[in-house]
Amino acid sequence: MKFGLIVVIVLLLSAVGVTFLLQDPGYVVINFRSYLIEMSVPVLVALILSLIFCIWLIAKLLRAPRRLGEAAGRYRNNRAGQRLTRGMIEMAEGNFARGERMLVRAANTSETPLLNYLQAARAAHLQGNDERRDDWLRLAYEHTPEAANAVLLTQAELQLDRKQYEQALATLRKIEENTPNQSQAMALLGQLYFRLEDWRALEKLLPRLEKKSRVAETTLIKWSTRVHREHLLQATDGDAVTSSWEKVPRKLRKNSELLAAYAENLMRLGLHEQAEKVLTNALKADWNSALVAVYGKVEAKDSVKQLKKAEAWLRDHPDDATLLLTAARLCLRNELWGKARSYLETTIAILPTPEAYQEYGRLLSRLGEADASADAYRTGLHLVARSPLPAIPHIEADQH
Repeated sequence: MKFGLIVVIVLLLSAVGVTFLLQDPGYVVINFRSYLIEMSVPVLVALILSLIFCIWLIAKLLRAPRRLGEAAGRYRNNRAGQRLTRGMIEMAEGNFARGERMLVRAANTSETPLLNYLQAARAAHLQGNDERRDDWLRLAYEHTPEAANAVLLTQAELQLDRKQYEQALATLRKIEENTPNQSQAMALLGQLYFRLEDWRALEKLLPRLEKKSRVAETTLIKWSTRVHREHLLQATDGDAVTSSWEKVPRKLRKNSELLAAYAENLMRLGLHEQAEKVLTNALKADWNSALVAVYGKVEAKDSVKQLKKAEAWLRDHPDDATLLLTAARLCLRNELWGKARSYLETTIAILPTPEAYQEYGRLLSRLGEADASADAYRTGLHLVARSPLPAIPHIEADQH
C-alpha cells in the first residue's frame, strides 16, 4: 500500500516535470579547473538519479551478507522452536523417546538450549535411562553455566524421583554451597529428610523452611507433626513425654494426630489417668473420632466412670461408629457382655471394620459361641485383605 502510493506520487511528479522540461529543457554549464561541462537539465537529473541508485545498490550489496545471515538465523531459530514445541508435545503425549530426539536435535540451533537439554533429561529419566539423563544435564550446564542452580535442582528432583537419595543429597549440598537458603533446594531437602526418616536433620531445617521456603503450609504441618511424634515416641518416662509435649508449638497442640500420639505414649508408660484427662479435655474442646478411638484403649482406674462418660457422649453422637466401638470396649472391660454385644452389632451395622469384628470375635469366644466367633474373625480378616481369601481345598483321608 505504502509502496504503491510512493509510485503514484513519483509518476505524478515525473509527469509534471516532463511537461515543464518539454517546454524548455534548460541548459547547465559546469566549469571546474578549466574543464567545461555542458548539458541539459533532463540529462543532469538523470545523472543525479543514476548516482543515487548506484549508491543505494552498493549499500544493499554491502548489507546483503549480514541480512542473509540474519534470515538464515531466523529460519534456524524458527525450526528449532518448532522442534522444541513438537518435542514437548510428544513428551506430553507419552512418546518420550521421540520427544527426546527432537529436543536434542534442536538444541544446537536453539536460542534456549538449556530448556531443550533439561526437557531431554526429563524424557530420558522417564524412560529409565539415568546415564543419558545425566549427559543431557551436563550439556545443559556447559551451554549455560550461569544456570547451574536450575540444572542441579532438576537433577536433584529427578534423583529423588528415582529414590537415589545419596546422590540427591550430594546434589542439594552443592546448591547450598552455591546459594545458601535457596528456597526450592530447601524444599527438596525437607522432602529428602522426610523420606529418609532423618527427623533430627528435618527438625533443624524446619525453621529455615518456615521463613524462606515455598513449601505449602499443609506440608510443613505434616513434617513438623512427624518430628514431634518422634520426640514423644522416644520419651522414656512421664517427665520426658511432658517435656516433649511442651516443646510442641501452640498452633499444633490441637492437632489430633499429635494429641493421639501424646496420649498413646502416656499409656505406653503406664500413665493412663493422665492420658484419660488429656483426651477428655481435647474432646470437650473439639470432637474428633480418632481421639475417641484412643480413649477406648485407656485403662483408667475407674472404668465404670469412663464408660458413663462414653455413654454420655453417645447422646450427642449416637451414630458415631468409633464411639460405639469405644463404648463396647469399655463394656468388655466392665464385663457387661450383653451391652457390649449390642454396641458391637450396631457398630458393624453402621461401619464394619476389622477392629470391630476383632472385638466381636473376642466377645463371642468369651460367650462360648466358637463358630460365630470364627466367622467374625474371618470376616474381619477379609476386610483387611480387601478381597475374599480363596478357600483351602479339602484334603481327603487316604483310603486303605
